[in-house]
Amino acid sequence: MSAMRKLPGFRRSPAGLEWTVLRRLPMITLIGTVALIVGALVAEFSLGGDPEGAKLATTIQIALASVLVLHWTVVFTVALLCVIVLIAKGPAYVADAYPLIDFDRPARSEASDAAAPVNPARRKTS
Repeated sequence: MSAMRKLPGFRRSPAGLEWTVLRRLPMITLIGTVALIVGALVAEFSLGGDPEGAKLATTIQIALASVLVLHWTVVFTVALLCVIVLIAKGPAYVADAYPLIDFDRPARSEASDAAAPVNPARRKTS
C-alpha cells in the first residue's frame, strides 16, 4: 500500500504551452550565452589596444557578465514555472484518511467558544 494514491475519476489537463517552452529553453540558454560571450570577446579584441579602450572593454565585459547572469536566472525561473505547471496539471493524489474520534459530534473547547464571534440577535437573555 502506497502513501499516496491517485484520485479516482480525475482527468488530466491537456498539455499546453509549458512543453513547448521547456523544449526551447536549452537552445535559448545556449544562444543567449554564446551571444553574450561573443560580445565580450569582440569588446576585448576591438577596444583592448589603448588604455582608454581597455577600460571601456572591461566595463562592457562587466555589463555583459551581469546580463549573462540575468539571462541564466530568467531561464531558470521560466523552467521552474513550467515544472510547476506540469505538476499542477498532473494526476490528483489523495492521502489515506485516518479515523477521527469525534467525527459525528466534534468536541467543543473553551478556546473555540471564546474565539467564536457573538451574534447579538442570538444571545441568550436569561
